[in-house]
Amino acid sequence: MAESRRDTLSLGVFLIIIVVAILLYAASLIDWTLIIPVILVLSGCWTMVLAGMRATNPQKYERGAFSTISLGLLLIAVGGAWYLFVIDPLYSLALILLVFGALAIAAALRRK
Repeated sequence: MAESRRDTLSLGVFLIIIVVAILLYAASLIDWTLIIPVILVLSGCWTMVLAGMRATNPQKYERGAFSTISLGLLLIAVGGAWYLFVIDPLYSLALILLVFGALAIAAALRRK
């Protein structure tokens, strides 16, 4: 039952994320080619919030909070790299490598 509520909550947040991206475009703050990267970054932020919710209330046979937060970081990195690609492709590569390095360190230091 709680998972159903979380799914409905995530759907509502995703729709709001799409509205925010459209409003940013309508206000001429971003170009139309950057709508998807903004959606990816904001979805990654929401995934990290879900990881925090999952960590406080873990359930058996469910994805752990660490893998959920890793997915959120990867979404943010891909969206951010796409956004930075407009400025300089080297910044995109640096961001992706930074996130992979941070995830590798976090996975190595993680205790079971």
